[in-house]
Amino acid sequence: MGFQGIGTWEILLILIVVLIVLGPRRLPEIGRTLGRAIRAIKKASTDLTTTITREVEETKNEPPSQSKETKTKEAPSAINKASAPGQDDQSTKPEGHQQRNE
Repeated sequence: MGFQGIGTWEILLILIVVLIVLGPRRLPEIGRTLGRAIRAIKKASTDLTTTITREVEETKNEPPSQSKETKTKEAPSAINKASAPGQDDQSTKPEGHQQRNE
């Protein structure tokens, strides 16, 4: 067996057909272009693998965050507090209009 289930004779036949169709002058140019494309794909794949591995390692090293249930319970109360009429929340007022507690 040859490459990916293709025998030696099949590979040789494909190369001969490509040589006839493209010609001997264009074949090196196409080979270079194909080589650059494969190299760029390998580099992108390696970079992606490295980035994902780094992110996973950083996630493992971080302290555990709040659970999902805690976050969903806190979110509605924060929304209700900010939208409740008549409450003086200094964080929602413009900077020049803050009240001073003396």
